[in-house]
Amino acid sequence: MNISKTFKATLAAALLTLPGAAFAEWEPDGPITLQIGFGSGGSTDTLGRAIAASMEESTGWDVIVENKPGGGGVAMFSSLVREDADGTTLGIGVTIPTLMNLATRGEKLPFKADSFDYLATIVLAPLALVAPADAPYNTVAEFVEHSKANGGSLIGFDAGPQRMIMRAVNKSADAGFEMVSHKSGAEIIQGLLGGQLQAGFGAGAHIQYLDSGDLKMLAVATQSRQGYSPDTPSFIEQGFPYSVEPYFYIAAPDGLDDEAKAALAKALDDAINSASMTELIGNIMQTTPNNLGPDGTEAKLVNGLSDISALLAASED
Repeated sequence: MNISKTFKATLAAALLTLPGAAFAEWEPDGPITLQIGFGSGGSTDTLGRAIAASMEESTGWDVIVENKPGGGGVAMFSSLVREDADGTTLGIGVTIPTLMNLATRGEKLPFKADSFDYLATIVLAPLALVAPADAPYNTVAEFVEHSKANGGSLIGFDAGPQRMIMRAVNKSADAGFEMVSHKSGAEIIQGLLGGQLQAGFGAGAHIQYLDSGDLKMLAVATQSRQGYSPDTPSFIEQGFPYSVEPYFYIAAPDGLDDEAKAALAKALDDAINSASMTELIGNIMQTTPNNLGPDGTEAKLVNGLSDISALLAASED
């Protein structure tokens, strides 16, 4: 590495730690377009529009939001990978749909896990396995035994990885689980409260029902415990080596200039951790912002592909 390149890398790292400094070193050449890989009105769209507004307010940059739905973000990332790496086009997606598509049909996609410059995560969806509060089981192992003793159990899910986790548990424990597809987490909650389901997955909507005493958690589906229920262990801690990490994240075409990457990462971090975003994330997801930064975001995508591939193999018949 020559002196000039070393200096630029050092400067870029310093900019990430100096409030406002990045903006003096790099400015976008025109408006920034934040492409959203899902349709309008959903949680990804809501988060993206709020981040765009916060970035505009703190930097003075023009940030335009553009919805590009299709394939759980695949349509948007297929387009983003072909954009110029000049910092004026960014994309927001969710890790699990991206990784699922890469794991199951990666050879057909125009991008790989390492095809982008990763800038930030926004929040980790608080995914967990929950059950009615009066259910006679409190752990995954107890639920397995209850299901075996009662001819099986119905489990609600609204996304493929949730189904995969319980299929993997069922495959290893022969619990007699039957997976029931739902359109939303709200439908799963109603099935639990109405007694139609013995367990189901929640990604934030369940938290108010924990507080009211109507539901309880059997396990968190993420790799680590969650702040709102620190005493609830993960599937991994309970002896079932399965997890999913549904992070909302932001990426750019690969090849960003160091100063541009530093400035964008700083602007996004300020937006994600702003008071307005903290309030919004608390209201719609019952959790707090969680920005892993460029390196941490990249690790979740690159390393997460092997985790999803392993889960796919464990859940196959």
